[in-house]
Amino acid sequence: MSLGRLALFGILASLLAGCAWMPSTWEPIAFATLPGWQDDRQSEALGAFVQSCGVQGTRDPWRNVCAAAAEVPPGDDCAARTFFETWFTPYALDPPEDGLFTGYYEPLLQGSRTRHGRYQTPLWGVPRDLASGSERRDSYDDRAAIARGSLHGRAKPLVWVDDPIAAFFLEVQGSGRVKLDTGATVRLGYAAQNGHPYVSIGRALADAGAIDRPVTMDKIIAWLRAHPAERQDVLDLNPSVVFFRVVDTPPNVGPLGAQGVPLTPGRSVAVDPSWPLGTPLWLRLGDGRPWPESSRLVIAQDRGGAIRGRIRGDIFLGTGPEAGALAGVLQARGGYVKLVPRI
Repeated sequence: MSLGRLALFGILASLLAGCAWMPSTWEPIAFATLPGWQDDRQSEALGAFVQSCGVQGTRDPWRNVCAAAAEVPPGDDCAARTFFETWFTPYALDPPEDGLFTGYYEPLLQGSRTRHGRYQTPLWGVPRDLASGSERRDSYDDRAAIARGSLHGRAKPLVWVDDPIAAFFLEVQGSGRVKLDTGATVRLGYAAQNGHPYVSIGRALADAGAIDRPVTMDKIIAWLRAHPAERQDVLDLNPSVVFFRVVDTPPNVGPLGAQGVPLTPGRSVAVDPSWPLGTPLWLRLGDGRPWPESSRLVIAQDRGGAIRGRIRGDIFLGTGPEAGALAGVLQARGGYVKLVPRI
């Protein structure tokens, strides 16, 4: 899911000015007007925010804010709530705008270091001839060419997995774990991308009448498993390919997001590139959510190829099948209130 770190220069100006979309504008409001604010467990979000402080905490305007955050006792929701109320001002869009919110997770795949038996699908490391710098590499091999073997001799598979559909959605999620046939587990994270734009195969299937709307990951997977002969042609509709790297992080922490810090289930969110990473956001979800909470505090800590638009978010839900089941169906309308530091 991660697409590189965003420079933090000018972060306060970006926060105060908001994004370039019109006609709505960001206006200050009171915390007391946020439905559910008193009921949220802000200490969970504060833990995620402190992770972001490890990256940006020595830079204005975060220096004093992060120093104060470090003094809040872990797990104390009242103290965490007081911290955010003291150091931030909420800004809401006037008039309000709604956007789409989905979920993502860290999948667990089955694989091997070598190609044999059922392990026939490669997860690629970065090709040697992939240009550095700009993500725009439209002339590089697309998914169809890579599936036909175009990377032979130019890139090395990090592992081979037993499920091409799971491999495809690992690219969509951006990171994951692979349990090897040796019993060991390796964590993979985003390293690079081939420069082609992300195309939603779910939208294509829905446009063709192959699946019903609203589009969910579960519906896409069910169709792909039921149509093995057509599977690769449909996957090739998305020319974008993600290349991975082995990530050496403790197994008890989440995968690394675009900011380079571990993601926190339910509190880390992937956002549009216009949002400065590390921004606290009050998330409001409308009807259609499978979550019991309608609102919660989250931290912008990741990016995603399909996450475009100022009111668009992808919520990190955790690791493994349970998180994957929720991510497969989470799709709700909602909005943001951004928290701007007081300096």
